[in-house]
Amino acid sequence: MKKYILILIILGVTFSSSFAQEEAADPVYAFNSGILIDAQTSFIPDARTLEFVIQHKFGTLENGRSDLWGIYAPGSNVRLGLNYVPVKNFQIGAGITKKFMYTDLNAKWKVLQQKTSGMPISFTLFGNVAIDGRNSESIGTGKTVDTKGQTMPNYIDLNDRLSYFSQAMVTRKFGDWASLQAAASFTHYNMSDWDYNHDVVGLHFSGKIKFSPQGSFIFNYDKPLKIKDISEQYTWDTHAKENLSFGVEFFTFTHAFQIYVGTAQGILPQDMMMFNQNDWTNKGLALGFTITRIWMF
Repeated sequence: MKKYILILIILGVTFSSSFAQEEAADPVYAFNSGILIDAQTSFIPDARTLEFVIQHKFGTLENGRSDLWGIYAPGSNVRLGLNYVPVKNFQIGAGITKKFMYTDLNAKWKVLQQKTSGMPISFTLFGNVAIDGRNSESIGTGKTVDTKGQTMPNYIDLNDRLSYFSQAMVTRKFGDWASLQAAASFTHYNMSDWDYNHDVVGLHFSGKIKFSPQGSFIFNYDKPLKIKDISEQYTWDTHAKENLSFGVEFFTFTHAFQIYVGTAQGILPQDMMMFNQNDWTNKGLALGFTITRIWMF
């Protein structure tokens, strides 16, 4: 009898330890949406999930009441996107953007998932390619292309319209109330004006602080770096200015809504890293919002 009791005790301890280890290895999700203001995050919905994204930015706030703090101002921008998760931790997507009539294709892969035990961070890779959809007259000719040659008069190749953005993100959630993300990126435009570079390296910092079960303060900061070794210019006059954004987010299981003020007029990350000239210290802030909606199949 004592032998059977001892076996039951050993089995009980073994199963308890096993269940404790399984519970300790639960995944930790730092964000509730794949987009935080302007930035990609480590969040990828469950497999076979479709996501619809609306990103909108108004004009700058500089004129105050005269144009209703940017709502009537020129310079608004909007992007509509669809994302799909065919397999766990891998997402593909596409979108269209008003500025430069961009069409973009993108992919995101979560390589590492933060867990309650054993893995302290999430590590995610993101990349996209965008096509400038404007007609040749709007784009202009005589620009430099990636071969260091010059565009032919009145002719722009499809390859000249392409731009690329790639990013590596490290994310960590601290307890139940705070999440931070740091990232590094590389931007390339196949064609650029003589006064602009083809390549930009950037650093990015994003985060959120929860103030209620479904609400958070959020922020995003993008810094295009000045690296002489990859610059084609003698000065930094046209170098993109840093992007600073902050706001609030409210979310449910299937929705996320963010409203914020920020400096970048662009929405695609390569556009912000290459062309942003709005300065948050000089009346460059503008209102914007992001809405996401997911459906599970």
